[in-house]
Amino acid sequence: MSAFGMASATNTNPNKSTEVVSPPTDAVSSLCFSPKANYLVATSWDNQVRCWEITKNGTALGSVAKASIAHDQPVLCSAWKDDGTTVFSGGCDKQVKMWPLLSGGQPVTVAMHDAPVKEVAWIPEMNLLVSGSWDKTLRYWDLRQPNPVHTQQLPERCYALTVRHPLMVVGTADRNLIVFNLQNPQAEFKRIASPLKYQTRCVAAFPDQQGFLVGSIEGRVGVHHLDEQQQSKNFTFKCHREGNDIYSVNSLNFHPVHQTFATSGSDGAFNFWDKDSKQRLKAMSRCSAPIPCSSFNNDGSIFCLWGML
Repeated sequence: MSAFGMASATNTNPNKSTEVVSPPTDAVSSLCFSPKANYLVATSWDNQVRCWEITKNGTALGSVAKASIAHDQPVLCSAWKDDGTTVFSGGCDKQVKMWPLLSGGQPVTVAMHDAPVKEVAWIPEMNLLVSGSWDKTLRYWDLRQPNPVHTQQLPERCYALTVRHPLMVVGTADRNLIVFNLQNPQAEFKRIASPLKYQTRCVAAFPDQQGFLVGSIEGRVGVHHLDEQQQSKNFTFKCHREGNDIYSVNSLNFHPVHQTFATSGSDGAFNFWDKDSKQRLKAMSRCSAPIPCSSFNNDGSIFCLWGML
């Protein structure tokens, strides 16, 4: 597996990662790979959505800047359509743009909220887009219609969202974790208090849809199973800490093949774990800047992260 780091040229790059050409000029808020090819999209606080093609020559990686679009304000989230042709992005301008990237088309606004859009996901099984906002709503969108097909009230602002149909988990302010069965998306399946004591930062559904991971600002991850008969398997563990210094867990990513997962944190570290054996598989050298987001490509051969000095 290759690591694909995004950072400024002054980074000491302790893991000898490859850096993209023409990186964003401000902090990156989300990263996502196309489900069909090695196209990487990054959203950032400079109001931009950028795309690179990641090239592989043996074990060597390279990048080619392909295209970019702009929002009116910082962009917070992104997602690909399942066919790999289209990118969705949402942010502080309270809207979600649909960008037909591969066809070279212009972006159009397909969703609106009353506050910044923090999370967005495409649900191919439903042919719907879901967006989560700081306006305390989830909204489901049929791209052929201007208005949401359903608006789901949340108890607090949306901070994190993960979808593996039929499972969707939403993390909100006040440590709420709301579980939805998307076969009945208009009703909460379950609402639980986070097993972690501090603010939720990220969530990731298990590949088998039987549970999820949750990460918080206290340098801790919770492993939670949904089945009542499996509650004895739930546990939490500490990570992204050094002595008395505690750092946020910013990103959780399951490997698409091996079902192991990565954590990335504000300590500049990224680690690989196996939840079933409760082991850390690999601890990478710490980067010199916090890592706010990370992502695997579709076959798990590339891991991308962002760090900015």
